[in-house]
Amino acid sequence: MHPFMANDYFSFRRFTVRQDRCAMKVGTDGTLLGAWARGGPTVLDVGTGTGLVALMMAQRFPDARVVGIDIDAEAVLQARQNVAASPFGHIDIRCADVNDFVLAEADGAPFAAIVCNPPYFEASLQSPDPRRTSARHTSALSYACLMASARRLLADDGELSVVIPFDCKARLESEAALAGFFKSRQCAVRTTPRKPPRRFLLAFRKHQCEPELTDGVIETSPGVRSSWYQELTNDFYL
Repeated sequence: MHPFMANDYFSFRRFTVRQDRCAMKVGTDGTLLGAWARGGPTVLDVGTGTGLVALMMAQRFPDARVVGIDIDAEAVLQARQNVAASPFGHIDIRCADVNDFVLAEADGAPFAAIVCNPPYFEASLQSPDPRRTSARHTSALSYACLMASARRLLADDGELSVVIPFDCKARLESEAALAGFFKSRQCAVRTTPRKPPRRFLLAFRKHQCEPELTDGVIETSPGVRSSWYQELTNDFYL
């Protein structure tokens, strides 16, 4: 259990994320993605939510222009609040659906990097809170739509990075292949050393390449972060 999961805000080294207006709270998945994904001169964060991943990418790539989009107007307001309170002036948060987002809204150039912590529930019961359903269920953003949009918005030599639960991996990889993507990186993440991977960090490119396969462990024992996780997130946690 990480301390930010129960709070209305969480303070990182260089910024604070407030989340009282967001359906989905800050969690380990977003932190992993923001610390692991490759960037570039332009970065698009799809489904930005609180703005956590956008803020992490802005910290890691200070010369990048970061754009975060979300269909939830309340989340957009919260993300803008978090960005405004941060030291990063190169983040633009917009209320937009990635399916309708056009490059003309981003100075016309494709993005060097796209990051997304996508919805993952398909057949499970939906939440009575429609905003939480939108954030968690693929009815709001299917993997096929995500991949088609990423293919359209990503630069020819760019990279799309996502974080996904283990039981969604095959389905997402299938949609990526159908959209013409090739896996470039994969990190299988275990909660503890003896458990099987519960989530995967995946990256895709438009051209065939030999994928880089790694793994990581979050905790060596309950409450004790592994050296891998500490090194990955050291610039962010207090």
